[in-house]
Amino acid sequence: MKINYNISAIVANDSLNRNDHRLSASSQRLASGLKINQAKDNPSGIAIGKKMKAQIRSLEQADQNGSDAISVVETADGALNEVHAMLQRMNELAVKASTATMKDDDRAMIDEEVKQLKKEIQRISDDTDFNTQRLLDGTFDRKGYSDTVGVTVGTFSDDIPAMKLGLTLTTDTSIGDNGETIYEITSAQLSAAAGEPAPSTEMQHFITEANATVKYEGDTVTFADGTGKELKVYVTKDIDGSVVLDLTDIGPMRVQIGANEGQVLALRIPKMDLRSMGIKDTNVLTEESSQAAIDEIARGIEYVSSARSRLGAYQNRLEHTATSLDVTQEEMTSAYSRIMDVDMAEEMTEYTNLQVLVQAGTSVLAQANERPQQVLQLLQ
Repeated sequence: MKINYNISAIVANDSLNRNDHRLSASSQRLASGLKINQAKDNPSGIAIGKKMKAQIRSLEQADQNGSDAISVVETADGALNEVHAMLQRMNELAVKASTATMKDDDRAMIDEEVKQLKKEIQRISDDTDFNTQRLLDGTFDRKGYSDTVGVTVGTFSDDIPAMKLGLTLTTDTSIGDNGETIYEITSAQLSAAAGEPAPSTEMQHFITEANATVKYEGDTVTFADGTGKELKVYVTKDIDGSVVLDLTDIGPMRVQIGANEGQVLALRIPKMDLRSMGIKDTNVLTEESSQAAIDEIARGIEYVSSARSRLGAYQNRLEHTATSLDVTQEEMTSAYSRIMDVDMAEEMTEYTNLQVLVQAGTSVLAQANERPQQVLQLLQ
C-alpha cells in the first residue's frame, strides 16, 4: 500500500473527467438542438452545413424576388388592360366616324373623345410605376442606339441578337398646317456594319430581304421578314446618308431568381406610348382619316396584345420558378438538418448513460481517496 501516489484515485479521476466532458457536450447538444455547436465537433460538417445555410437563405430571398417580379408583371398588365379598353373604344369611335352619315362637325366632336383617350394612354405609359420605377416608358425594354442625332431605334424583336447594323436612309421634309416640320422616310436599306463580324445566316437573310418587307409610315420605317424579326427606326431630322445602329441586350429588368451568380430572368417590357403603337397622329376628323384610323388602332391593339401575351408568359414562368425554388429549399433544408440537427431521442439516451457513468465515477473516486487512510491501521 502506498500513500504518495494514489493510482486508483488518479485513474478514477481521469475517467470521471472524460465522462464529465462528454456529459457537458451532450447537455449543450440537448440545449441547442444542434449536433454541431463548435467547429471541433465536426470540422467538415460545419463547413458543409454553413455553405448549405447560405444557399437556403439565398433561395428564400430569390423566392421573394420572384414574388416581387410577379407583382411588377401584374401592375404592368393591369395598366395595359385599361389601355386595351381605351383602344377598343377608339376603334368603336373610328368605325362610327367612318360612315358617310356623319358630318365633319360630328366627327370633330367624336375626335375630342379620341384625343382624350390618346392623352390617357400616353399618361399611363409615362406614369405607371412600381417602387418608383417606370414600367411602360421603355425603361425595361432592350435598348438600341444610333451614331446620328435624329435617328432613334424604336423597338426590335427578341429574335434579333445584340449586334451592329448599317442603315442607309433618305428623308423628305415638309411644313405642316400648324407650321411644324414633318419628316417622311422615302427609302431605307439595312446592311452589315463595317468592321463588325459577319451576321448569322438568319440575320443575313433579314438584311438582304429587308427591301421586300420594308414599311414606311411617315417618320417611321419598319423592317420585318415574316419570321418574327422586326425592327423599327424613327427619324426626327432630315437625313440622307448612312447610319450605324447598335442593338444591345441592355435594358430588361434582371430578376435574381436563384441562389448563385447569373441565375436571373430578364423581364422585357416594351414601350407603350402612342408612337410605338402607331396611333400618334390618329384622328377621325374626316371620313378618310377615320378609315385609316381603323387600321392604325387595330395595329395598336395587336401591339398591346403582344406585350400582354409576353407579360402573361413571364408570370406563368415566375410562378413555376417559385414552386421550383420552394422544393429546392425544402430538400436543402432537409439535408442541412441531417448535418446540423441532433437526434433528441438518441442524444437523451446518451445523456442518461453519461449521467450514470459520472455518478459512478464520483462514487469510485470518493472510495479511492479513502484508501490511503487505511495505512494508518498499520501504524497503530
